[in-house]
Amino acid sequence: MTQARRILVTAALPYANGPIHLGHLVEYIQTDIWVRYQRLRGAEVYFFCADDTHGTPVMIAAQRLGITPQQLVERVHGEHLRDLQGFLVNFAHFYSTNSPENKALAEQIYRSARDQGAIARRNVQQLYCQTDSMFLPDRFVRGQCPNCASLDQYGDSCEVCGATYAPRDLKEPHCAICGTTPVERESEHLFFRLPLYQEYLKKWLHREGRVDSGVRKKLDEWLQGELREWDISRDGPYFGFEIPDEPNKYFYVWLDAPIGYMAAARNYFDRQGRPDLFEIFWKSEESEVYHFIGKDIVYFHTLFWPALLRAGGFRTPSAVYVHGFLTLNGEKMSKSRGTLIRAETFLKHLNPEALRYFYAARLSDGLDDLDLSQTDFLQRYNAEVVGAIVNIFSRLAGLSKKLERRLAAGPSPAGRKLAQTVREAAPTIQTAFEGRDYARAIREINAAAASINRFVNESAPWNIVAAAPEEARQTITDALNASLPLLIYLKPVLPALVENAERMLGIAALDYQTLHQDLPPNQVIGEYVHLAQRIEEAQFKAMLAEEAALSGEIGAQRPAPVIKNKSESAQEKKVNQKEESDATQSGIIQIEDLSKVDLCVGRILSAQLIEGADRLLAIQLDVGEQRPRSVIAGIRAAYQPADLTDLLVVCVANLAPRKMKFGVSEAMLLATGEGAQLTLFAPHRSANPGDRLR
Repeated sequence: MTQARRILVTAALPYANGPIHLGHLVEYIQTDIWVRYQRLRGAEVYFFCADDTHGTPVMIAAQRLGITPQQLVERVHGEHLRDLQGFLVNFAHFYSTNSPENKALAEQIYRSARDQGAIARRNVQQLYCQTDSMFLPDRFVRGQCPNCASLDQYGDSCEVCGATYAPRDLKEPHCAICGTTPVERESEHLFFRLPLYQEYLKKWLHREGRVDSGVRKKLDEWLQGELREWDISRDGPYFGFEIPDEPNKYFYVWLDAPIGYMAAARNYFDRQGRPDLFEIFWKSEESEVYHFIGKDIVYFHTLFWPALLRAGGFRTPSAVYVHGFLTLNGEKMSKSRGTLIRAETFLKHLNPEALRYFYAARLSDGLDDLDLSQTDFLQRYNAEVVGAIVNIFSRLAGLSKKLERRLAAGPSPAGRKLAQTVREAAPTIQTAFEGRDYARAIREINAAAASINRFVNESAPWNIVAAAPEEARQTITDALNASLPLLIYLKPVLPALVENAERMLGIAALDYQTLHQDLPPNQVIGEYVHLAQRIEEAQFKAMLAEEAALSGEIGAQRPAPVIKNKSESAQEKKVNQKEESDATQSGIIQIEDLSKVDLCVGRILSAQLIEGADRLLAIQLDVGEQRPRSVIAGIRAAYQPADLTDLLVVCVANLAPRKMKFGVSEAMLLATGEGAQLTLFAPHRSANPGDRLR
């Protein structure tokens, strides 16, 4: 018997200072589809990921929130995992780089490299903030671009002209944390001697299938010249792992981040009582290891990472698979424009499998960017999933109710021919999924669904079910039987839909081992359940409107006030008080004011028209208290009372009760827009009345 493939798969680590958005999900969905496909083929597959937790941005974000970096990364970890699981991304383990396993492995690899002479030392000049007592990373220096003179640019590149430079090249640089002018200081740093591995990397990259041709071409350009040594140390204060025998020196986040793949695997295998599997995957070339990444981090994963693994005595990846970026309606993803759609926002409004299907329909094995066009998104899902695939089951399962839901003893000759036509697509679909050409797989799947729908339309069993019930029963049996291989093909992309279809048909979980099996004789199927529903344009627009409103609120917030040291002068204090007073008089609120707002999840128990009020509705709102609150809301132009019952909403729970002409209002519902375009803010679908939102 042939040994099943042993495969370890990783997706790039999300950074722990922000939410998961639809751009991230291109990669996680792409990887999850590939993993699910491999499992359907019988492979032993482990899918690992982790939060990328270290670095100055996390440290500063935690300071601004008044919590420790550990508390921040723990909170974000829960949010990330919730959102990824919401899109049915099925990890074996989602871990953290801030872990004991990662620390031990990073130190082990570093010591091995140091013992081989692959670590160098030299002094570097850096910008240092005397107010915050720290060396400033590139992104924490702002100033005037040395190339085009644009103001307020980052310390590594200009967002206006695209020029790259060192932070010290900025004109009039200032610290992005406190605004003071930094000074130059010298510090000794440690460097990984990447040029020592240049010849090894050339051979590694040119092994068949290691990287795609487009990536290899770019890497060949880099490898033609001499590679530069890689600065792997940062000076404290820094949130990360301290380098062994180097006081106040910390591993640069990009050194321990990819080691997080290994740490997640070690933690999982140890907890499963199989520590041997760690050695099998990270020492043996007989196993397979694959990394899925975006094209912006190719350099780290195809040069630094394999060289680092080589220095540490570990095996290198079997392949690194690279994808392009996501745009929204042709625009670059942007938080300020409201086009950086959070996973959480999408899940409030739309079915996660709609996004899984759309990405699959657009993803190939190349580096092309993917555009989430509203028109294309709606048309594809509604026509191909709801109108074609789900249509097979909704028509036939509904019609079978007139026949006691019992199928025939087996497929007819015509039914066998139809099923064989669908099964013949398997090799092409398998090749497409294996090679990550999901768009081709989806085209083949749609062609198979079209052949089943043609068969049903030509037979028209609904016209004969009364006069010739057995003939109608046979048509239903033949079409549903032919749908079984179709469900297998769809399973990596739409796992929940397929699981519901399996349950409705009363069959065990399908995989490629069951490709040639028929439905049991005289099978009694279950009541039809809605496998998917059409997506309306209003749902998509409501999602965009909510995201735009959230982005506007976030963009309007001022940076958290900097905590001055105790030696702040009386003159500084007077100036600060004057600025705060001016801000208050101009209508600007401070971030401390926002912390006073108690945002709460509520469930609308009832909504009624108010006689004599054209815009108002009287609402009873459950916020997890002993009695519901009465709310008078001006939302009548956008919502009918019957549509609001059981709706989850977001409200301000600590607003003082307000006596109005038509009664007392004890809370305020949050919404965006005006008139008929008004949209109530919705919490995450798993929220409960009384949950607090922070």
